[in-house]
Amino acid sequence: MNVPLAAPTTARWLMGPFRWLCGSRRILLSFVLLFLLWEGSVRLLGVPAYLLPPPSMIFSEFLGRWSRVMQHTLITAQEIVAGYLAAVLISIPLAFVIAYSRFMESTVYPIIVFFQIVPKIAIAPLFIIWFGFGFMPKLLLVFLLSFFPIVVSSIAGFKSVDAEIMDLARSTGASSVMIFRKIRLPYALPSIFTGLKVAAALSATAAVVAEFVASDKGLGYLLLEFNGNLNTSMVFATIIVLSIVGLVVYYTVEQIERLVIPWHVSMQKEIQNVDYL
Repeated sequence: MNVPLAAPTTARWLMGPFRWLCGSRRILLSFVLLFLLWEGSVRLLGVPAYLLPPPSMIFSEFLGRWSRVMQHTLITAQEIVAGYLAAVLISIPLAFVIAYSRFMESTVYPIIVFFQIVPKIAIAPLFIIWFGFGFMPKLLLVFLLSFFPIVVSSIAGFKSVDAEIMDLARSTGASSVMIFRKIRLPYALPSIFTGLKVAAALSATAAVVAEFVASDKGLGYLLLEFNGNLNTSMVFATIIVLSIVGLVVYYTVEQIERLVIPWHVSMQKEIQNVDYL
């Protein structure tokens, strides 16, 4: 009975790169159409370039300064990745402890919620006072903005295990480690990845906010510089580059999700939707 099921499963894995390529082509086509519409509308309506430059002018300006922009992009990317990874490594184990400890849930979790409510832009100057103008304040702000979504989603995931399933597992004599590996973690992974993707989308915003407050390098610093010089084309170019960095982080997490939980219903529906396109 397992033989008929093996062929479709193997075919899906073999067709994976093809689906990814087709999906990428559709996304690329969508952006090409968007930029063509933007270019045509700006030129047809005669919108001044200092208000809304056409994509061709943005691209031309970017080519003239691409080396400098890339140098600052690497700095911002390092802040995003370091802060995001720190949030992942700390928030998921903490969420597990909070989910299964009433004491931690009643004492630590309210403190986490309180710090989330405090505006991060208000905390940023304190980080500058405490840690100076270097890398650490940016990392901490990215960490704080990425931390809360992962914690909340992970706690919800760890608490989503059906009590009857847990009772059945214990009745079979399964150890705590086995229950965690086979039941608790698989049940929690979909929610954990939801939090990871939300945090990935927020990480770029956090890095730029930190660079706005106090920095002499990074894409946030370039945005302030180009805005001060009324160079609208380079403001748009920098925003696009920053968005690409955020998208890379987001889709990296999404690809890891596809590899880790291909059995989840969301992944199966996605495969079915692609098959019908």
